[in-house]
Amino acid sequence: METKQKDNLIFIRLFPDEDIYSALNEVCRKYKVTTAVVLSGVGQLKQFELGYFKEKGNYTPQQFATPHELLCLTGNISKQASGYNFHLHAVLGAEDKRVVGGHLLKARVEITNEVVLLKTDLKVSRRREEKTDLQGMFLEGKFGNEDI
Repeated sequence: METKQKDNLIFIRLFPDEDIYSALNEVCRKYKVTTAVVLSGVGQLKQFELGYFKEKGNYTPQQFATPHELLCLTGNISKQASGYNFHLHAVLGAEDKRVVGGHLLKARVEITNEVVLLKTDLKVSRRREEKTDLQGMFLEGKFGNEDI
């Protein structure tokens, strides 16, 4: 992995067989990320799993063994008491140009992966919501309850 930070931008280059979540976790610790927005993510992933939230307790995960082009990676990262929370969605294309997408549950890099994060000091907390059983995002601090 190679990384570089300039102002609030963090550029990340991942190499074959790296686990995307382990690498992003390491980057967040290295650059002391409080909260970050995934601005872009491209490359090629393998051994990935996507989820689709259907209902409480049913996330319908699906595994993909063959490499796919990572066409779009988006989401946010927030530091919690228990570690970093990643909420990432991905769109990936197969060799036959068919596209799949959903919540990125796990993935390894096939050839390369390039990710750009926008780092911010905005405080975000995640709490399990009873109705959905998902980790809902709650804005904290001085600006957390203001309407825009």
